[in-house]
Amino acid sequence: MKKKLKIDQLLKWVATFILGAGGIINSLGYYPLGPIVLGCGSLVWLIVSIMWKEKSLIVTNSLFLVLTFGTLIFAIKS
Repeated sequence: MKKKLKIDQLLKWVATFILGAGGIINSLGYYPLGPIVLGCGSLVWLIVSIMWKEKSLIVTNSLFLVLTFGTLIFAIKS
């Protein structure tokens, strides 16, 4: 019998892949693409965290998201 993949399970792996790709892009020095991709991965993980109602992950990913895009906005305005 084939096991059905739940949406939260799919999203967590998509988010993990995005974060891995963002880490590679960041380490290669592609700015601002690296932080943008990392922020997108964090956003998907935040969605999963909310689905799971896991407060520690919600706080962690919310902070990462705000810091990532906040510093990007600050850097663009400077």
